[in-house]
Amino acid sequence: MSEMESAVGAKPDELAALKLLGLEGGVEAGAKVSCSDLASRMDTSDQTASRRLQALEEDGLVEREMLSDGQWIEVTEDGEKVLRREYDDYRRIFESAETVELVGEVVSGMGEGKYYISLDGYVEQFVEKLGYEPFPGTLNLSLDDESTRRRAALENVEGTLIEEWENEERTFGAATCYEASIDGVEAHVIRPHRSHYPDETLEVIAPIKLRDELGIDYGDDVTVEVSLE
Repeated sequence: MSEMESAVGAKPDELAALKLLGLEGGVEAGAKVSCSDLASRMDTSDQTASRRLQALEEDGLVEREMLSDGQWIEVTEDGEKVLRREYDDYRRIFESAETVELVGEVVSGMGEGKYYISLDGYVEQFVEKLGYEPFPGTLNLSLDDESTRRRAALENVEGTLIEEWENEERTFGAATCYEASIDGVEAHVIRPHRSHYPDETLEVIAPIKLRDELGIDYGDDVTVEVSLE
């Protein structure tokens, strides 16, 4: 667990424009659009449509190139995350999914998990809220592209909050834990609220050393089933 925080989002009117750009092909290959066409589809003025495109660009959700007869729009990785979050919301509404499967390759966590997981301020909360003291270390997975997108569903799940705490030297950030299992072995996915790890990195904790219990090693693919309830 570590110390940098990021959040990606969009206002409702910007989200509506982002959805239309996605439907035009902006996610996969980019799309040529005009403010007048976009305004017509959103039932608004050309000026308002232009402002929404500008806002999406300023928020880093799209990239724009001005053309003589319109604009070339590409939805960025952050913009795709926003759309994926909406997609997962609708899936939960209409498909009543209870779990999400995340697949990733076992990678080294450089020892950071062992340090943070072992700190008294976290251990006390793990025991109280999760019912166990985790093995001192995390199982780190590098998720495949589809699983990286699917993990956005966790942002809509309350999970178990591990609160921030401090000692005489510094403040340690909060985290959220989600019930999970790997081949029937109970565990938790832990999401630090501040992290320098990329989005594709997933950290898993358990009361046992998962690599030994499951007979897995670096480079192996692992499927984590995470509860969405």
